[in-house]
Parts: sequence; structure tokens; C-alpha cells
Amino acid sequence: MKREKKKLKPITDYDEFDTSEMIDPSKPLKLQDLGLKLPKSPPTQVISIRLPTHLLNKIRAIGSQRDVPYQALIKLFLAQSVERLKEKLA
Repeated sequence: MKREKKKLKPITDYDEFDTSEMIDPSKPLKLQDLGLKLPKSPPTQVISIRLPTHLLNKIRAIGSQRDVPYQALIKLFLAQSVERLKEKLA
């Protein structure tokens, strides 16, 4: 069985103006020049944690009931627990 080659259409939608002259390679732009800032540290970090299988299965079941991914549910549980501990210690 032979495969038919598809005919490529010519590109007809392109910029009409050459903007390369607007770029000054001797003065590269920085993020601050564009009004952008990167966070000092990433907003999330990847960790690895071992959980007992029965606990993970319970969390997955609760997540399924609430229509929430189990990893998001774990983050929610941890955040709530930390807040309760902070209130207790305050």
C-alpha cells in the first residue's frame, strides 16, 4: 500500500514589514525592561513522599467523591493542618 504525499500549500500569511532593524543586538532587553519579574523561588517544588497504601487509597476515594485530584487534595489537607497548628500555637 503506497502512501500518497500531501501537497504543501505555499505560505501566504506573513508579516509584510521587516522588523529586524528595530532590534538592537548591542542592547539586549532584560525582563525588568519589559516590566516582568521572575519569582525568587519557584511557586511549587516537587517532592517525593511515601504513604501507606491504605491511606493513599482513602485519599483517592475522598478526592473521587469530591471530584478533586488526589494530589490537590493532599495539598489542601496539608495547608489546612498547618493553619490549624499555627492557630493553636499562637
